[in-house]
Amino acid sequence: MTDAPTGVEGAAARRDLTAEENRRASRHWWDIDADNYQKEHGAFLGDVDLRWCPEGLREADVGLLGPVAGTRVLEVGCGAAAAARWLATQGAEVVALDLSAGMLRQAREAEARTGVAVSLIQADAMALPLRDATFDLAFTAFGAVPFVDDSAALMREVHRVLRAGGRWVFATTHPMRWIFRDDPGPDGLAVVNSYFDRRPYVEFDGEGTPVYVEHHRTLGDRIRELVAAGFVVRDIIEPEWPDGHEAIWGQWSPLRGRLFPGTAIFVAAKP
Repeated sequence: MTDAPTGVEGAAARRDLTAEENRRASRHWWDIDADNYQKEHGAFLGDVDLRWCPEGLREADVGLLGPVAGTRVLEVGCGAAAAARWLATQGAEVVALDLSAGMLRQAREAEARTGVAVSLIQADAMALPLRDATFDLAFTAFGAVPFVDDSAALMREVHRVLRAGGRWVFATTHPMRWIFRDDPGPDGLAVVNSYFDRRPYVEFDGEGTPVYVEHHRTLGDRIRELVAAGFVVRDIIEPEWPDGHEAIWGQWSPLRGRLFPGTAIFVAAKP
């Protein structure tokens, strides 16, 4: 999961970048922010748990991945790999992959705390260093998908490594959220952006170098990416804000969450 980055001097804009600028910015950001991210969100995410979104939806309660015992699972953009470790406790063989060495360091520290180990790989989700048709499930909770410049290519890569009948489940910011200000309060209820503006959100340092990138796709874009990659779409979940949940996570808040969705979870299968 992610929220709006903090602590970066410089401007923010909607601007196209080259693929290399995008990759370099994402790797750099998550390397330098890994400790702060875990300090702020680690207690909510847990060391051994799969929470799909800031709304708090847990895989233990909803079972979007289906039965996992005895399956081989890939987490794409694993961060500190809490979800991968939870799946390991449920009997899955898990490989957790991330571009950021900083986040994988957090994963190793959590492994030492919990005693739950999974295979960790530092790699780009756009070019998975994995053989064809070797996984039963693939998933990510706010990892990789919104941070790559060509998410259609990522869908093709995931399709390639899944076995026939394999499931691909990913959570990302609901596309509707991009029309609003990135603000959890009343100012975040104002529509200020076009839903159809697909230029990425980019933050720059004081020298004008891109340091954080996040991409917008419409709901239709996501469906077309999945179908073009060869997937069948099984479901789209838009979690409602639960009663009694008063925590704020970046631009996610009870105020906004009770009015419009903040997360979209796509469930797809490889025929």
